[in-house]
Amino acid sequence: MKSGLSFLVGALRCEIDELEQLARTSELVATIGRLVHALQRERGISNVLLASRGQRFVAQRDAQIAECLRQEQAVRLAFDQLDAADGRIGNGARLFSRIAWVLPGMDALTGLRQRIGALDIDAAQSTAAFGKLIAGLIAVVFEAADGATDPEISRLLVALFNFMQGKEFAGQERACGAAAFASGRNDGARQQQWLHLIASQEHCFALFADFAAPGLAEVWGSVQAAAQLAELERLRRIACAAPAGVALDSELSQAWFDCCTRRIDAMQAVEERLAADLRRLCLHKTTQARSELQAHEALLASLQGESGAETADLADFFLDAPATPDAPAGGAPYGRQLERSILDMVQEQSRRLQAMGDELDTVRAALNERKLVERAKGLLMAHRRIREEEAHKMLRQTAMNQGRRLVEVAESVLAMAEYLPVDKAP
Repeated sequence: MKSGLSFLVGALRCEIDELEQLARTSELVATIGRLVHALQRERGISNVLLASRGQRFVAQRDAQIAECLRQEQAVRLAFDQLDAADGRIGNGARLFSRIAWVLPGMDALTGLRQRIGALDIDAAQSTAAFGKLIAGLIAVVFEAADGATDPEISRLLVALFNFMQGKEFAGQERACGAAAFASGRNDGARQQQWLHLIASQEHCFALFADFAAPGLAEVWGSVQAAAQLAELERLRRIACAAPAGVALDSELSQAWFDCCTRRIDAMQAVEERLAADLRRLCLHKTTQARSELQAHEALLASLQGESGAETADLADFFLDAPATPDAPAGGAPYGRQLERSILDMVQEQSRRLQAMGDELDTVRAALNERKLVERAKGLLMAHRRIREEEAHKMLRQTAMNQGRRLVEVAESVLAMAEYLPVDKAP
C-alpha cells in the first residue's frame, strides 16, 4: 500500500507541473505584451495618417507595420507551443477560447492595413478595429492570471494585467488625441471619451500598485518625469477644455504623439520589468520545489527498502504507541524522530496549501470584480444602446452618488437583468 509520504511526493510533482505550466504561460504573456505595444503604436500612427488624409506619418507607418509583423510572428509561435490537448492547463478552456477568438483578428490585420493605406476608413473605425484585437490579446492575459494557482505568481499576473490594461487606455488616449489634433477639431463626444480614458488609466494603475511589489510601484513612479507629465497635462487641457467647434492647431499632433509615446514607452519598460520578475519567480519556485521533491524522493526510497516500516511507524505515532526517541518498541528500524520528521512535512505542506488558498482567494476577488463590472457594462450597453465608456460612466456615477463600491453597483445591475430587456434596433 502507498504511504502518506508517497502522496506527498505526488503532490510536489503536481505542483512542479503547475509551476512549469505557469512559466510557459508567463512567457506567453510577455510575448503578447510586446505585440500589444507594437499595435498600440501602429494605431496611433494610423490615426494621424487618416486624420491628415495621408499627409503625415507615411514612412513611420511602414516601419511600424514591419515591427508589428515581427511581434505577431512571435505570438503565433508562442501559441503553437501551447498544448491545446493538455487538460492540465489551469483555466485551459477559457484561455484556449480567448486564443481561438484572437487568431482571426490577427488574420484580419492585413485587410485593415490595406483599408487604412487607401484612406478607406476613418480614424474612429481604425481605433475600434485595433482596440478590439488588443482587447482580445489582453483578455488572454486576464485568463492566464485567472488560471494561476500560486498566489505570489497570481499577484504578479494581476499586477501585470492591470498595468497592461492601463497602458492600453493610455494608448487609446494617444490615438484619440492624435486624431483630434491632426484633424484640427475636437467635439463633445470625443472630449467625454478622452476624460473617460484618463480616469480609466488612473483606476488601473491604482490596482497595479495594490498588487505589485513595493519596488515595482516605485519604479513606475520614478519613470514618470515631472516635465513630461506637465507637457501631457498642457496638451490635454488644450484639447479637452476647448469649446466644441473651436479649431485645434494641427501642428500639435506631432508634439502630442511624441509626448504620449515617450510615456507609453516608459510604461513598456515597466511592463518588461514585471514580466522579467514573473519569469524569475516561476524559476525560483520551480527550483525550490524540485529540491524539496528530491529530498522527499530520497527519503521515500530509503523507507521503501523496509517493507511496511513507514506505515507501521506512522500508525504507531498517531496512536501514541510507546517508543524511545531513537529506537521504537517492537524493533522497528525507524524511530520517533523520523516519524516526527515525516509528519511535520505533511503538516507543513497542509499549512502551506491552506495559506496559498487564502491568499489566492484574495487575489481572485479582484479578478471577479472585473468580471462583474464588465458584465454589467455589457448589459447596459445592450439595453441602453450606448458605448462602453458611457456605460462605465453610468456605473461610476451611480457608485459615487450612492456612496457604494463600483462592484456593488455592478451586482445590483446584474440582479435586475431580467427586468432590463435588450433594446432591439427598429
